[in-house]
Amino acid sequence: MRRADRPVLGSGSDSRRNRPGGDMEAPGVEQMFDFQRLPNNRLALLLLLLYSPVGLCLMLMRLFIGVHVFLVSCALPDSFIRRFVVRIMCSVLGMHVRQRRPQMRDGSVKLYICNHVTQFDHNVINLLTSCSTPMLEDSAGFVCWARGFMELGAETRARAELSDALRRYSSSPGAPPLLLFPEEDTTNGRAGLLKFSSWPFSLTDCVQPVTLLVKRPFLAVTTPESSWLAELLWTFFVPFTVYQVRWLPPVSRRDGDSLQDFAGRVQQLLAIDLGVVSTNITRADKAEHIKRKRHTAAPTAALSFGARQRTANVGFVAPGPVTEDPKIVRMAQQVKDVLPAVPLGVITRDLMKTNCVDTTITNLLESTEEYPPEVTGGSTSGAARQQHPSSSSSFSSTAAISTVKPAAKMFGKSPCERHMSLQERKEALYEYARRRYIEQHGLDPEDDM
Repeated sequence: MRRADRPVLGSGSDSRRNRPGGDMEAPGVEQMFDFQRLPNNRLALLLLLLYSPVGLCLMLMRLFIGVHVFLVSCALPDSFIRRFVVRIMCSVLGMHVRQRRPQMRDGSVKLYICNHVTQFDHNVINLLTSCSTPMLEDSAGFVCWARGFMELGAETRARAELSDALRRYSSSPGAPPLLLFPEEDTTNGRAGLLKFSSWPFSLTDCVQPVTLLVKRPFLAVTTPESSWLAELLWTFFVPFTVYQVRWLPPVSRRDGDSLQDFAGRVQQLLAIDLGVVSTNITRADKAEHIKRKRHTAAPTAALSFGARQRTANVGFVAPGPVTEDPKIVRMAQQVKDVLPAVPLGVITRDLMKTNCVDTTITNLLESTEEYPPEVTGGSTSGAARQQHPSSSSSFSSTAAISTVKPAAKMFGKSPCERHMSLQERKEALYEYARRRYIEQHGLDPEDDM
C-alpha cells in the first residue's frame, strides 16, 4: 500500500490554499489588531462572567507561583534542565508551549526571525532553545533584565550602532542565537503580517524563520495599547494560553538580493506557514491608526452624551458645539445661521463627516428626520440685543420680509417651491442668512451691498 506523500512547505495544495497575494484578500489595519479585549458574542460574555470568580482566584494563585518561577529561572544556569523545569512551571501558570518540526532547528544559525503576537514571545521561544532578544525601546534596568531581554546600553540607540553591536554579538564564539521580530510590533496573528523591517537581515546572510500561533479562550490575546504588566495579569486570569512554535528551514540570502528583497522573501515564507497575508502595513501605520481611533472616539462619546441631554431636556437651550476644532465650530455656526431649526449637535456630527458647509446643508435639507423644537433666545441673540437695542424691532420684521424658510421640512409646500432647483434653494437660504446677520448686528443693508 502506497503511503500518502506528506505536503512540503511552500508546495502542494496546502501551500496554494495559504498563499498570500493569491485568492486571499489583503486585510486592512482594523482586521490585523484586536482593539477590544472582551468578546462581542453574548454567550461568550455570559460564560466569561460566570468564570470571573474562578479567574480571579487563579490569577492570585498564579501570581504567587510566578514569583517562584522567576526565582528558579534566576537560580538555575541556562541549560536544558532549566528550560524543562521552567516550562513545566509555566504550564501551571496557564502558558502551554508546544513546538512542531523541532528537527529543522539548525544549531549553526545565528539569527531567528519570528512573527510578533504577544509581549512574551521571546520568553516562549526561550523555553524551547537558548536565544537572546535585545531591548530596542524601553530603558535598560532591572525590569528589562527580569523580562528576559538582553541589555545593550544607552549608546546603541541609533539604528546603525544597534546593528553594529548585534553584529559583533553574533560573531562572538559561543553566543546564543539572536531572536528578532522584524514586524517591530504585535498583531493578532490571524489576518496578516506587518511589513518586515530590513535592518535585522543585515546582521547575517542566513536566518531561521520561526512562526508563532497564540490562542486562548474568552479574551483577545493582546490589545494595541495594553502594557506588558496588564497582559501578564490577563494571562494569569484565563484558564490557559496555548503557544505553538513551528520551525521552518533556514533561508540564505541570494546573490544580488537587497536587504528588502531578503526580508520580503522571509516574510512570504512566514505568511504561507501561518496561512495569513503578507502586507505592506507598517508599524507607523498601526500607530497612526491608533491615534486616529483615539481622536475620533472622544467626539463620538461627546455626541452621544449631547444627544442624551437633548432628549432629556427638550425645550431648553441647545448645548454648545461638541468638538474643539475651531474650523468645525465656525462651519457649524454658519450652517446654524441658515438652518436654525436643526440642533447644533446634528450639524456638528454631519460636518465631521463631510467637512463642507454646502454638503451639510444639502444633507440636512434632504433629510426626513424630525428634530425637537429649540429655543433660540440664547446667549448669542441676547448679547446681540444688548449691543444693539434697536435690533429687537428688526427681528419682528424678519418673518414678514423673509418668505423662504431655512428648515428643510418647510420647502415643497407650494408647486413653485417644489420645482426650485437645489442651487436656487441654497441661494435663497444664503440670502436669508445674510439678512439675519445684517439685522442681528445692526448693519446697513446698503453698506453690505
